[in-house]
Amino acid sequence: MVTSIVLINTERTKINEVAEQLTEIEGISEVYSVSGNYDLIAIVRVRSNEDLADLVTKKLLSIDTILKSETMLAFKAYSRHDLESMFAIGM
Repeated sequence: MVTSIVLINTERTKINEVAEQLTEIEGISEVYSVSGNYDLIAIVRVRSNEDLADLVTKKLLSIDTILKSETMLAFKAYSRHDLESMFAIGM
């Protein structure tokens, strides 16, 4: 399994639209809107580097309102948080 983090800049008025489009792409497990230098962060989990290359160079490029992206490859996971329980009611 290959995990990567994709930092994304979009047209300012299209952040929500791009986030929704990203969630439709197979291999993107999570999308976050964030503060700072980027508008969105996408967490990608795919089987191989070839699948990652296809996702970044074909699927992301098909979204015209993405202005810039930076892809970082994760080497090792040091923590495995249960995201479902973190966002459950009552935390």
